[in-house]
Amino acid sequence: MSHAAALIRAGKLVAFPTETVYGLGANALDAQAVARIFEVKGRPRTSPLIVHVDSIEMARGLAAEWPPAAEALARRFWPGPLTLVARKAAHVPDVVTAGLATVGIRVPSHPIALALIREAGVPIAAPSANRFTELSPTTAEHVRRSLGAEVDCVLDGGAAAVGIESTVLSVAGGRLLLLRPGTIPLPDIEVIAGPVSIVSEAPEGPHASPGMHTRHYRPRTPLVLLRPGDPDPPGKGVRLSLMSPAAHGIRMPYDPLRYAALLYQTLHRLDQEGWEWIAVEEPPDEPAWAGVRDRLRRAAR
Repeated sequence: MSHAAALIRAGKLVAFPTETVYGLGANALDAQAVARIFEVKGRPRTSPLIVHVDSIEMARGLAAEWPPAAEALARRFWPGPLTLVARKAAHVPDVVTAGLATVGIRVPSHPIALALIREAGVPIAAPSANRFTELSPTTAEHVRRSLGAEVDCVLDGGAAAVGIESTVLSVAGGRLLLLRPGTIPLPDIEVIAGPVSIVSEAPEGPHASPGMHTRHYRPRTPLVLLRPGDPDPPGKGVRLSLMSPAAHGIRMPYDPLRYAALLYQTLHRLDQEGWEWIAVEEPPDEPAWAGVRDRLRRAAR
């Protein structure tokens, strides 16, 4: 941990586990280090990064404004898979935020992530540790397979428990906007902070949140979304189902949290098996499934 923290302070890249997916981290206050994240991932500069901190106090230090809704949501859901987008403080480099006046911040709940932030003594900017638009990594092996030797250090913390990226909510400008759904259902957020508007597609230019590109979270094998009961595509493939039996199928849990925890792990494994396609039955159109549905919809485009 001391070695990894020293690398962060020296402007190097460290891949580390969070409860959502593995992140590719750099000192968020070092613009040159952050620029290397974009280079290694092949990520466009229009896609901002999430900054990981170890406390609400550190989060406030990165924000020019910290409204009551941000405080209430942070106290309820942090540490955990919620990113809050607030107006950024002047010392946050523009490269982190895609030149926008806002910054996404969260406190991860994984003990290794928290230990790394504390040992390094700086906030850590970290998107998922994979090539841009590809399937996010949920194990250290996924990171190595995607990025190879381009990362200066990989901390192995086992499989990610949540399995998909964080919910992203903007609290800037006096409005609450859901920019990316995750495993926290929208009604649970609204109980704490009040009504939230949903932003379903990214505008032209810089995006207010990561994960808003139309095509994202994609395995190398073509992924097809099906309604329950739809026939399989032609050729040799495998089907992820909730209810329907399939000749070459995998039964997924009928529980949104368990499904999310297994989704990327399962897709990574199937990518290695040489199928012509992966067919996935659409999960229920319910708030608890919104994060999973979002990832599958973008992966299938």
